[in-house]
Amino acid sequence: MTSVRTVSSILLLLLVECAARPFYPLPSRRNDRSKQPLQTFRPYNIAHRGSCGEFPEETASAYKRAIEEGADFIETDILASKDGILICFHDLRLDATTDIAQHKKFESRKRTYEVQGKNITGYFTIDFTLEELKSLRVNQRHPFRDQQYNGKFSIIIFEDFISIALGAPRVVGIYPEIKNPVFINQHVKWPIGKKFEDKFVDTLKKYGYKGTYLSKQWLKQPAFIQSFAPTSLIYISHLTDLPKILLIDDATTPTQDTNQSYWEITSNSYFDFIKDYVVGIGPWKDSIVPAPNNYLQTPTDLVTRSHAYNLQVHPFTYRNENVFLHFNFSQDPYNEYEYWIKKIGVDGLFTDFTGSLHHYQEWTNPFSMGEESASKLLDKIAYMISKFRNSYN
Repeated sequence: MTSVRTVSSILLLLLVECAARPFYPLPSRRNDRSKQPLQTFRPYNIAHRGSCGEFPEETASAYKRAIEEGADFIETDILASKDGILICFHDLRLDATTDIAQHKKFESRKRTYEVQGKNITGYFTIDFTLEELKSLRVNQRHPFRDQQYNGKFSIIIFEDFISIALGAPRVVGIYPEIKNPVFINQHVKWPIGKKFEDKFVDTLKKYGYKGTYLSKQWLKQPAFIQSFAPTSLIYISHLTDLPKILLIDDATTPTQDTNQSYWEITSNSYFDFIKDYVVGIGPWKDSIVPAPNNYLQTPTDLVTRSHAYNLQVHPFTYRNENVFLHFNFSQDPYNEYEYWIKKIGVDGLFTDFTGSLHHYQEWTNPFSMGEESASKLLDKIAYMISKFRNSYN
């Protein structure tokens, strides 16, 4: 079999010499690639805060598990510590997912801050140094999920997260969010006037992340940058050409930086504007298909209109538990994936259960089939070239 492949490759090289345009080999057949490439033929499996349905969210174990389970991208939320270190953590406050309450020495750190027009009290990441944050342990957010890992993992930094992706046995993309940039820029200061967004992009550049969507550079180290703040995405568009995703909350929540309504940022005129800065949107799934009383209603035209402006749609968040599944899906997450992929036609899905989505996709549209088809096509082309050449000898 090896000799056949060698002959096929040689014959294809001969074809290249006489072809009118260059022949680009399939990514999976390139000799300079030691890792299985990112799949791009089906909707992306985006591990929301890692495999957080199994492990405490945003921990190294959650991300490693997501990679094992087949995630295309691992997703994280980036905040900052008091001393300006970028960390992977979802909430501005530590209260819900750490053991901060057990650390009596930190009792005096409780603060009240205004966040998007509301006063919120708790223990905020911006009031702790990285060393102090590392002394805390992360817990599972939801009480109905596995609690056995509570207290076993620490908060990780952005660079740890990147290292996990780069250390994977195949190409795994990253999907970091610029989290609450208005708040972070108000309370955390960096030298020489740098902003949160500058530090964020500097970190990506340090590890070689660059390139437009589907470019050779991007496919080597895939990344999407996401944010609910349009001004942050516009600002970093001058710093990096990496693809960006505008996150969109429910219809009652305005943008955190520009105070624009849901209806404004999902209008055709806004899509026509923002498409110069982003490659897609990440909306809450119930804004695409309303579900009053937990029953799906007629889908809106959000996906259709987004696609008309060449914007991808990556909704959030897909979860296996019955409490999150709409009644239409008969308590079956596979039915939910089937509906969103086949009927609604989304381009990526944020999920807490990476393994479930991967199993569904391998069952309905397996990666191996794509590889096998490409291999057969390559051999068929080589055979045709051989037959053509022999006819002239």
